[in-house]
Amino acid sequence: MAQDRDDATDPPHARRRGQGELEAQVLSALKAAPGPATAGWVQQHLGGDLAYTTVMTILSRLRAKQAVSRSRTGRAYTWSAASGPADLTALKMRRILDNENDRDAALASFVSTLLPHDEELLRALLRASDEQQG
Repeated sequence: MAQDRDDATDPPHARRRGQGELEAQVLSALKAAPGPATAGWVQQHLGGDLAYTTVMTILSRLRAKQAVSRSRTGRAYTWSAASGPADLTALKMRRILDNENDRDAALASFVSTLLPHDEELLRALLRASDEQQG
């Protein structure tokens, strides 16, 4: 017979963060750095609760997305933010759209779900873009 599990006696677990959230946190940390930063600096700046290898994995993923750059400094790499969290979100949105078979339908569906303020902002951004191009 299985015993009832008493969750109150289980050890507390840290909240698991999603990959996108970790990427945004790492980018924010790099933006806050006084200059190029090591992975160890990023790890400490984020509170030290992430493993060094996790920080390196996130930095490598961000580099593949061209959201950060790195340069060798002695035996280590230093990292710099090439873009901010908003740029990373835009890149993700673009990649999703680029992989969509019916791009027009995906855009139409997205626009139809926007809040009024977001719709007005999008219209203003499109107008500004048209003015810059024309």
